[in-house]
Amino acid sequence: MSTDGQPHILAIGGGSLVSDGREGRAPSPLLRYAFDLTGQDRPRICFLATGIGDCAEYVARFYAAFSTMDAEVSHLALFPMPNVPDIRAHLLNQDLVYVSGGSVANLLALWRLHGLDEILADVWQAGVVLAGQSAGALCWHVGGNTDSYGPRLRPLTDGLGFLPYSCGVHYDSDPQRRPLLQQLVGEGTLPSGYAADEAVALHYVGTEFVQAVSYRKDAGAYRVEPDGQGAAKESRLEPRLLASG
Repeated sequence: MSTDGQPHILAIGGGSLVSDGREGRAPSPLLRYAFDLTGQDRPRICFLATGIGDCAEYVARFYAAFSTMDAEVSHLALFPMPNVPDIRAHLLNQDLVYVSGGSVANLLALWRLHGLDEILADVWQAGVVLAGQSAGALCWHVGGNTDSYGPRLRPLTDGLGFLPYSCGVHYDSDPQRRPLLQQLVGEGTLPSGYAADEAVALHYVGTEFVQAVSYRKDAGAYRVEPDGQGAAKESRLEPRLLASG
């Protein structure tokens, strides 16, 4: 749990794992930042790969990546059944819960089926840091846009809503993302919110946005809100640059 006892969420637009130069993946500075939020020398981290169907290969990659850091690592799988006897107890015993990318629509449906929406709300309020990339960033918000239904992006309006904002991920790498989020916010389908380029994370304490962080000098975060005329206005938020090493 975070040593300050406050609820933290780190929503990563993309780039939480980077190439380690040997065809493997290693935690990026964004994940190191998430680890630091726990305030623990050897944090307990549980990762959820629900969005990709608990793919065994993907789970193995996460174990390999996190093995490079001093952490006590576990995972929560829901296929074909939960792999821990008490989901609530297991997650409450963590310092950090990390959620992978994948299908945010499938993730939300399965979480609600297993009561994880309520469990994760309690875990967050208890001070366990919540983090994730892409679907694992969008899920904590009211909504955003998603490719869960196919290559053409569609609105998502039934996120967990821990954070009362819309969220844009992969904001500079997918040309559909920015115009659709602005349309949805401008017309009132989604509330005002925040967006993150690749290699950028949005840090919230409680429900307040406190800063963006990145390991890419040219990457940005953005505040997106209605302009009062049926469209949206966007303001750039300069991320704090993290050390790459």
